Amino acid sequence: MIHKKLYISIDLKYCDMRKHLTLLLIFLLGFSCKNDPKNTTEIQKEVTYESIGKEIVAIDAIEASSMVQHYEGMKVGDSVDSKILGTVKEVCQAKGCWMKVKLDESNEVMVKFKDYGFFVPKDIAGKEIIINGKAFVTEVPVDEQRHYAEDAGKSEEQIAAITQPKKTYSFEADGVLLIQ
Repeated sequence: MIHKKLYISIDLKYCDMRKHLTLLLIFLLGFSCKNDPKNTTEIQKEVTYESIGKEIVAIDAIEASSMVQHYEGMKVGDSVDSKILGTVKEVCQAKGCWMKVKLDESNEVMVKFKDYGFFVPKDIAGKEIIINGKAFVTEVPVDEQRHYAEDAGKSEEQIAAITQPKKTYSFEADGVLLIQ
């Protein structure tokens, strides 16, 4: 009988220990799954680019939406070296000699290419790009605005509606990466 009591008490201790171990394992699993930046492995997606103009790298490109703040602080004639990641909104349909890149919902930047030295494909509207070069603010005269409107294939009425010089966010790119 003594052995039986001893056996029962050991069995109870064994069950309690199993409960404690189970709770400890659940507790440890909960903490090991915590989204801690020190314990996460960053997954990098391989991206391929088509390089146009001067060969550039994608490192240090800032989002186009962040560039709006820089442009808003600039006056006509100011410039800053920049590398921008953005989406092409419109491209010159005559030669691909300029493009407009979306900055945010209400702003865009007019991109021309340094020394007229290269062009971009005419069918890249909607694609992501990285541009490297100089960001600046200009005032575009009416005749130049009309020329761009013609290149973009705008109607005669739309072209005739351009009657005032326009303060424009501009960019002279020396290199472009077209994200594939």
